[in-house]
Amino acid sequence: MSYLTKEKKQNVFSGFGGKSANTGSIEGQIALLTERINSISEHLQANKKDFSTHRGLMQLVGKRKRLLTYLSKQNLQGYRELIEKLGLRK
Repeated sequence: MSYLTKEKKQNVFSGFGGKSANTGSIEGQIALLTERINSISEHLQANKKDFSTHRGLMQLVGKRKRLLTYLSKQNLQGYRELIEKLGLRK
């Protein structure tokens, strides 16, 4: 499942983390997790009985939720901008 190439990761981190080398930024990590979650969700649409992948998806969603909670406590304005950019809340 090669859904994230090196170039795509760099584009995600440069778009959300400031620079492509800033892989530790919370915004970049959340954006990367969102890309992975979207990719796995598409996989599960076609393979409904893949329960181990479903478990992994739930773990990624929980990790993203924890990072979003941390970001909302540290930088509320940045949290709101990131939610708007990624289209997570409706």
